[in-house]
Amino acid sequence: MLPRRKNKVILPPEECPIHVCMGIIGGRWAPAVIWYLSQGPRRFSELKDDIEGVSAKMLTTRLKKLEADGVIKRAVMPTSPPSVEYSLTDLGLELKPAIEAIVAVGHKLKQKQELKIDGLTITA
Repeated sequence: MLPRRKNKVILPPEECPIHVCMGIIGGRWAPAVIWYLSQGPRRFSELKDDIEGVSAKMLTTRLKKLEADGVIKRAVMPTSPPSVEYSLTDLGLELKPAIEAIVAVGHKLKQKQELKIDGLTITA
């Protein structure tokens, strides 16, 4: 049996910042919302069309949570009928590089999975 390591580690603050951030962007639809809003303001119907598979109810819930967390802002446009536009706040814009990094790793993981043929892994 291996001896237990007794290395000292720096304890995280009471509420770990990683847990806070992942609690915000770790949901099923939050990264997609941030991704599309990083390209400019979008209306609800545009986001609904962009994000394949999300229901209107779930998108509404996610948008409300992201707004409460200070990641996005909701603006009611003075049109007839009134329309609502969503955009990233300054804090939301700071998440853009993180989402882009996740997308880049996701592409690599997807390529790796596509190399599997009949259960065999082909390394490139």
